[in-house]
Amino acid sequence: MKYRISACIALGVMLAGTAWAHHNMPYLDMTKRVTLTGTLTKLDWRNPHIEFSLEAKGDQGQAESWVIESGTPNGFAGRKIYKADFEKAIGQTFTMEVSPARDGSRIAILRKVTFPDGRMAVIRA
Repeated sequence: MKYRISACIALGVMLAGTAWAHHNMPYLDMTKRVTLTGTLTKLDWRNPHIEFSLEAKGDQGQAESWVIESGTPNGFAGRKIYKADFEKAIGQTFTMEVSPARDGSRIAILRKVTFPDGRMAVIRA
């Protein structure tokens, strides 16, 4: 019995540490904001995080593929934005304000999105 309790405590500590590291997102520079304009090429609408693929133009005009993570589907639903809104706009131009990865890789977290029709949603202030 004593070993089971110790094992449960150890597992709980490990899982809490993993969840904190994941939600703390230490690989992202949350103090920096970058505006990307490009074509939405892919949507992965799932819990716990939605993932977008955006083909944007870099500073020199070169194509850059970005992977942008966001919150949950319920977070968008609370803003009256649904999966179908993104699905019907794949291949169209979006503007996304993001906080990028610290290491310069093209991974980011979504802050604000502007749809092709001009609708805008602030995801993270």
